[in-house]
Amino acid sequence: MDESNERAIIIGAGFSGLCLAYHLGKQGIPYTVLEKGSDVGGTWRENTYPGAACDIASMSYCFSFAQKSDWTRKWSSQPEILEYIRGCVDDLGIREHIRFDCEVVSAEFDEGRGLWTVRTADGEELEAKVLASGVGQLHRPATPNIAGAADFEGPMFHSARWDHGVDLTGKTVAVIGNAASAIQFIPQIAKTAARLKVFQRSANWMLKRNDRAYTDVEKARFARYPLLAKLYRYRIWFENECKFPVFAGNKIGQDLFHRLAEKHLDEKISDPELRRLLTPDYPIGAKRILISDDYYDALNRDNVELIAAGIDRITPDALVTSSGEKHEVDVIVFATGFATTEFLVPMKITGRNGVRLEEKWKDGAEAYLGISVSGFPNFFMMYGPNTNLGHNSIIFMIECQVAYIMDCIRRLRAGGSSWLDLSEAAQREYNRELQETLAGRIWSRVGSSWYKNAAGKITNNWSGSTIEYWWRTRRADMKNYTLMRADFAVATDSADAANSATSRSGDSR
Repeated sequence: MDESNERAIIIGAGFSGLCLAYHLGKQGIPYTVLEKGSDVGGTWRENTYPGAACDIASMSYCFSFAQKSDWTRKWSSQPEILEYIRGCVDDLGIREHIRFDCEVVSAEFDEGRGLWTVRTADGEELEAKVLASGVGQLHRPATPNIAGAADFEGPMFHSARWDHGVDLTGKTVAVIGNAASAIQFIPQIAKTAARLKVFQRSANWMLKRNDRAYTDVEKARFARYPLLAKLYRYRIWFENECKFPVFAGNKIGQDLFHRLAEKHLDEKISDPELRRLLTPDYPIGAKRILISDDYYDALNRDNVELIAAGIDRITPDALVTSSGEKHEVDVIVFATGFATTEFLVPMKITGRNGVRLEEKWKDGAEAYLGISVSGFPNFFMMYGPNTNLGHNSIIFMIECQVAYIMDCIRRLRAGGSSWLDLSEAAQREYNRELQETLAGRIWSRVGSSWYKNAAGKITNNWSGSTIEYWWRTRRADMKNYTLMRADFAVATDSADAANSATSRSGDSR
């Protein structure tokens, strides 16, 4: 049998792609991981800015099937996370299945053969029965289009593409943005820069991180008693899950978090004007809640200035605000996040009847459980539309998605079918229900955020708890799918095939 009739192709060698790779390997299913970079790690390979770290506790930010018990700190840093990922790739036998420096530019589904043809940037074509995306939501840096940027004569880069060749010692540095990445690297570069000017578009709610190093005794105990490490992991998950009511609109929870955030601000910032500039004008949780132990301390430094004004233009040696104030700087660092709502861009994914995914998503990305899209058979996503969280570990969500995908693949193999396609009705009803629920969540109470597209549709966040998501993904509901044989598809008009295949699918759930 041609291996392509069984093989799966995974795009991306970050947490998502590697999780699926591990489970495919366990089941003896041939697979290939195509990674555009020269190493594994995804966002943890690319984001190397000073102070880069995770905002989920270390013991919860690893695979359940590869629990790391010797994290150095409660909140792990980028180098340690990347080291963990590299170790998993080697220890779990995944590396030999990865093709590095292999960027996917397009993929097209052949109904007649029931196969995906994947094309790479160097012109190579590969075929596989199953195609899975593990590219996630946070991999394409977003840089604002500011007039005059091309004329700036000093170094200028995005935090996700940190230029380590630029020495900031003794320089006047402008940081545009003050969200999750900025609050991590600003305290680090403030120690060496002569002047640091932080340009803030809007304030963010912030809580204490309460980070600390694990003691040798704690690490030895976790190593000696794996069950203890597992229970500690569950405890972190449970404590985070208890925060969900804040995002669901619970007033008591929101008031509590609001008071904690205000207390943290008051304890750190004594200047009334600076405290006013750092106080958000929206409900806590409507945008990402940030965590930091040292960002406010950095703003208290004599060499750091917070500028709460929009930027009108950039000149060869300065930034000019909307009020006309000119700030001369040597280096500009963009901490402006990612293009989060443009899922899978710039890849071109073509499904049945020549329909492009970008056409399907012209009104905003959507998918059934964030995993399947109608009209794109045997195509699955991890960390896809509406699967981001505001309160818990995305690793939990990824493992739920992989379990669901593996169940779909198992049913494909058991039934001898060539492909499986989500019904349009199932996708439409699911997303109608999802958006109705999201309309009542805290994220809907702010005009714009990285959770929303330009039209205001929430395309990134999951609407419920992780418990609910686990329940809904514990197995694939085949009544929402059509199972088809390739030879049957060739011999039948596509409209008749869809009707006939439904009766022939023989779901034995």
